[in-house]
Amino acid sequence: MSVKSILDQKISRKSFIRGMPAVAAAIAAAPAIQIAQTSAAVAAEPETKPGYYGAPRTWMWNPNANTMVDTSKWKKDGPYTIGFSNASISNAWRVAFQHGVLWSAGQHRDEIAHLLVTDANDDPSKQIADIQDLISQGVDILLIAASTEDALDSVVGRAMEQDIPVVMVDRKVKTASNYITYVTASDWALGRLEAQWLCETLGGKGNIVMLPGIAGSSVAEIRIKANEEVFSKFPEIKVLEKQYCDWNPATGKSVMAALIQKHGKNINGVLADSALQGYGAIEAFLDAGYKAGEFPPMTGGDVARMYQLANQHNIKMVGIDYPTSMGITGIETALDVLKGISVPDKVEVSFQVVTSPGADTVSVKGDRHLLDHVSMDDPGDLSPSNGLPAGYNPSTFNPDYPK
Repeated sequence: MSVKSILDQKISRKSFIRGMPAVAAAIAAAPAIQIAQTSAAVAAEPETKPGYYGAPRTWMWNPNANTMVDTSKWKKDGPYTIGFSNASISNAWRVAFQHGVLWSAGQHRDEIAHLLVTDANDDPSKQIADIQDLISQGVDILLIAASTEDALDSVVGRAMEQDIPVVMVDRKVKTASNYITYVTASDWALGRLEAQWLCETLGGKGNIVMLPGIAGSSVAEIRIKANEEVFSKFPEIKVLEKQYCDWNPATGKSVMAALIQKHGKNINGVLADSALQGYGAIEAFLDAGYKAGEFPPMTGGDVARMYQLANQHNIKMVGIDYPTSMGITGIETALDVLKGISVPDKVEVSFQVVTSPGADTVSVKGDRHLLDHVSMDDPGDLSPSNGLPAGYNPSTFNPDYPK
């Protein structure tokens, strides 16, 4: 593999740890002229592709050691059967996430014989049954996005007790020893960034409402804890109400409509942990008669429609995309485990910080602005940080994978 072919890959598609030995080996073997050409290409990258695509900042800035897990005990010859238990495909983010898993499996047909896929429809009881069924089918490894971290904990632990390795992706269970590694983008960092941005945008004073995702989901609960860390530093920021919205646009709209009716103009800011409920909230403000420039500042990344509405109605916002490309990384991490390659106990995926023009604060600055990240012509349900082939459209994408 050439230096250029390695460096041209998006770092979010491979664990940073796995990629570095290959880069070092390729550089050692490459002619000097090739290295120089590659360096020039890398230097030019920011000019042609706005945004952050380097090694995950949350990995590099981690003040503690990044623990590696020895996976040699699970090493076996392929081709493999992978069981993928998904919490659901109930929203645009989850659809793009599953597309990434399926597409990635299709890119590794020489290593994967079968990818068995289940959909729990956000029902923990069904997901427990799904996992038990996958185990009975003799899978070599389980890739799991848990509907809730408590309810799934025991069944995930039982799989490991039966020597079936488990890789969590997107959402984890509460007991770290019940799985090998967790593929994620840092919810702690995301929650701190969105709350810090909102507090600084409001000048450290004002009334806000919180619209988190699904109660009991590790992703939602960690973000709330991170939000509250930040709020503790801003005593004049008052949380009027916190209402879970299930990462559902219709729920976000109805909840926000009730909050507008109750609090009206006393709402100075809206903290939505995703654009799924965030764009529903914008629609509620529109229905309440808010005009361009009258909206309170808002947070929420992941889906094109919120960025588009923010641009259209002059809404000050920040979006921190939770990348659906972690589905791709999940498959690649599962393959590493089955090959006996050591993996970090947490595989971080880079996220993008996206701001509306002029919305940067002293602590939170955008990697890119709204219309660098999406266009007004993109499908509204597009997840921009998908890692899939150019032109990806969630409504027409039909990935071919080894069933």
